[in-house]
Amino acid sequence: MAIKPIVAIIMGSDSDLPVMAEAKKILDVYGVPSDVKILSAHRSPDDAASFAKSARKKGYKIIIAGAGAAAHLAGVVASHTTLPVIGVPMETRELKGVDSLFSTVQMPAGIPVATVAIGMAGAKNSAILALEMLGITDKRIEKKLDDHKKTMADGVRKKNKTIKF
Repeated sequence: MAIKPIVAIIMGSDSDLPVMAEAKKILDVYGVPSDVKILSAHRSPDDAASFAKSARKKGYKIIIAGAGAAAHLAGVVASHTTLPVIGVPMETRELKGVDSLFSTVQMPAGIPVATVAIGMAGAKNSAILALEMLGITDKRIEKKLDDHKKTMADGVRKKNKTIKF
């Protein structure tokens, strides 16, 4: 029997896949089942709305949404669900992703979208943020995240010991 995905990773275009795959990789390392889907707020708005409206019934707990330029996907999805939505602004040629950032982060009161950094760092942080949310009730995930933070801190301490002036 297949394990039901609890995190949905959606993106506005298949061109976003190389970046958003980073979120999937991190969730996989933590053993959190996820789905990846292409949904566009502009090119397939009915599909995006339908997905958001049915996401909770399908067993999802968190939605990660990546989109670029007029990056409305996360906001559109958030307007149709009460699940937490994490927006990942994609880098763009024209404005280096600042357009995506503003489109994702600047939501009206009542329709929150947790927004992370532009591009690859954002995709990775979206998975970590999703894991932190899941770790509120899942001690196994909480422990793995604690170990991850300790490993990062140890790496910084190790580098500080090797600096010589």
